[in-house]
Amino acid sequence: MTTNITEGPDAAAAGAEGPDMLRDLYADWFQIMAATPDLTIRLLRALFDEWHQPTVEPEGVTYREETVGGVPGIWCLPAGADESQVLLYTHGGGFAVGSAASHRKLAGHVAKARGAVSFVLDYRRAPEHPHPAQVEDGVTVFDALVSSGIDPRNITTVGDSVGGNLAIAIPLALKEQGKPAPGQVIAFSPWVDMENKGETLTTNADTDALITPELLEGMIAGVLGESVDPKTPLANPLYADFTGFPRLYMNAGSAESLVDNAIRVEERAKAAGVDVTLSIGEGQQHVYPFLAGRSRLVDQELSRISDWYRQGR
Repeated sequence: MTTNITEGPDAAAAGAEGPDMLRDLYADWFQIMAATPDLTIRLLRALFDEWHQPTVEPEGVTYREETVGGVPGIWCLPAGADESQVLLYTHGGGFAVGSAASHRKLAGHVAKARGAVSFVLDYRRAPEHPHPAQVEDGVTVFDALVSSGIDPRNITTVGDSVGGNLAIAIPLALKEQGKPAPGQVIAFSPWVDMENKGETLTTNADTDALITPELLEGMIAGVLGESVDPKTPLANPLYADFTGFPRLYMNAGSAESLVDNAIRVEERAKAAGVDVTLSIGEGQQHVYPFLAGRSRLVDQELSRISDWYRQGR
């Protein structure tokens, strides 16, 4: 079953409650990167660790740093959450930037809305660690959670941008290894096209405040190098076999350059018989759930995701 939900003008207006802090942040990053073409990876990572700024700190959520299966990360622990329900969260950042720290508030909001706990991985990043290191770290954490007594069906892989890619790739890798899959998958603005062919890279070039083909080309080169085929299914799920894949929920912003990535994943998963829900946020930027706590549209979206989860149990 596939459900397409496109946010109408009323919902878009509900999210427009003042300046778009996410768009402003992206525009600022874009200007800094354009003015500093020799920006080092260390400074680029420091820049993207500002990603949390548009997100309001979720109330009633505490955090704990821990290493799970040898992979460091941050637990997001909403008060009264069901600790048997775990969101395995992979952060975005083109495989190279972003961190558990930059995404803990967003993961906290998602966990709180769901009434679950979340573990945000600090997976190994490119270019120091090329593909498939990031997928391997996700599988390692999943295995460790299962070994600790968590039912695989009670684990949800969640991620944004390239973390959405990983949230999809981790179940695919588990399937290859003959292991149980997570019960469901959630991906915010998933970036999966390692061939950089998406049509909305062109059609939404004037509305996306951050993403450009050139930026993506650099990220692809960093993680794939010259030895990994960009059609490799665990790097590019557009070439994956989705047969038997878990229930899948995706969202994306209509203004972003990567919206067609989610649409193409939906088409491929639907063709394999997967239960897919795709929600398009009208006028929204890349990973618009970063506006959690600041936008009624996003808060409604998180509530919708929670309802979707309960309906599948």
